Amino acid sequence: MVKKRRLGRGLAELLAIDSDNNDVASEAGDNEPQLKIADTGPIKSQKKAATDKPQEGDLLDLDVHQIQKNPFQPRRVFHDAEIASLAESLKAHDILQPILVRLVDDQYQLISGERRLRAAIKAGWKTIPARLREADDRLVAELAIVENLQRKDLNPIEKALSFRRYLDEHQCTQDDLAERLKIDRSTIANLMRLLELPNPVLDAIRNEKISAGHARALLPLDNDRQQVDFCKRIQRESLSVRDTEQLVQQTIVEEDDKPSSPRRTRQTGTSSSHRTELERELRMALGTKVDIRQSSSGRGRIVIQFNGNDEFERLRQLLLGITNSTPASKVG
Repeated sequence: MVKKRRLGRGLAELLAIDSDNNDVASEAGDNEPQLKIADTGPIKSQKKAATDKPQEGDLLDLDVHQIQKNPFQPRRVFHDAEIASLAESLKAHDILQPILVRLVDDQYQLISGERRLRAAIKAGWKTIPARLREADDRLVAELAIVENLQRKDLNPIEKALSFRRYLDEHQCTQDDLAERLKIDRSTIANLMRLLELPNPVLDAIRNEKISAGHARALLPLDNDRQQVDFCKRIQRESLSVRDTEQLVQQTIVEEDDKPSSPRRTRQTGTSSSHRTELERELRMALGTKVDIRQSSSGRGRIVIQFNGNDEFERLRQLLLGITNSTPASKVG
């Protein structure tokens, strides 16, 4: 039996998501949260004039050109063919779910349903039904993430950027965000790690030329040039994720075996090749650079590199075998 994913109670109530009702038809697609519609009659019979004093939960009939965009919308690409298809659906079947809006300085601002709004404009509609909700900027950002997180057509980079923007604006940790969204912290960490890659690789992910799995396999490589070259090779040779992982590991082995390798020039004794192999294994397992330093007396240390507190926390949880969200640790 396939278990249904549930959102946190607070966010679900704000979005009016019915996670147990699969019978509500939606022109927004199978992956978009289902918004409850009251059982008192069709949408149009419930509409309230926008000139009346609006109340929380009201169903309004709003001018499509007077609704401000959601400034926290993580999705940047809306395909014309998709919107045109949805517009035809609206013409044939009307709208089955109202969009969600809030009041900001006496103006209506979109919370969720931008595809429906764009399709309504494409269909030539003058107005669209909208449900009014109260939400501050932080909640709107969270709702936008929730609405888009499970969408197949929202690329991993858009998701990762929405996470980073939220963390920067609200000065919180990945653990905080995971708790508020009721999702696993690893989902956030794995997506945000992709932002460490160079722009040509990020563009390839956006354009669906390589997958997020391919991109993650490139993270252990030493420099941007290698990562970009591998990205091109993945596309040119149609490499699978597994093929990419094996080739990346082979490249690391070859680099470490070069006479000019910094590790080889400083390592002496019969154990140098063994240390190189251990470094290689740790590097692939942790997804970051690892350096084993050992003196002639046999004493040494393992140096694991990281790029900030979030990366440190990811490595800490990985090393300690932590799978559930726990309070984040900071260095410095």
